Amino acid sequence: MAKKYWLMKSEPSTFSIDDLAKSKNQTTYWDGVRNYQARNFMRDEMKKGDLVLFYHSNAKPTAVVGVCEVVKEGYPDFTAFDPEEKYYDPKSNKDQPTWYMVDIKLKEKFKKPVTLEEIKANPKLKDMKLVQRGNRLSVMPVTKKEFDEIVKMSKK
Repeated sequence: MAKKYWLMKSEPSTFSIDDLAKSKNQTTYWDGVRNYQARNFMRDEMKKGDLVLFYHSNAKPTAVVGVCEVVKEGYPDFTAFDPEEKYYDPKSNKDQPTWYMVDIKLKEKFKKPVTLEEIKANPKLKDMKLVQRGNRLSVMPVTKKEFDEIVKMSKK
């Protein structure tokens, strides 16, 4: 199966790439996704070895700040079952879970983040889902060309 490429958004005030860097083995579970399309990507399409652009949203500036790898494929988001958790969902149950998550591991923190402004200014990225009007998904596919272009931009 061919490797896929993704972009995952997180507000740095909630969980930043620096938080990931400090996590045990620089690995974490990606919990709290409560959008069905994003959930479907994680549950059905993300596979071990896929690469992820880590994106800081609701930040100044908003930017892709690094690369991660999927190290565990979709499994039930246990935070949905616990009333003490921020992402608790009383409608989700262990027998038929509504929400899923994956585990990711940090591969590289960019020395130079690639801002949304720079992404929008790059004609090679004009079709990227991130820059399409109305696309607010927290997990979205990217093409290999888009992924490679953003990594290249981080090295300039």
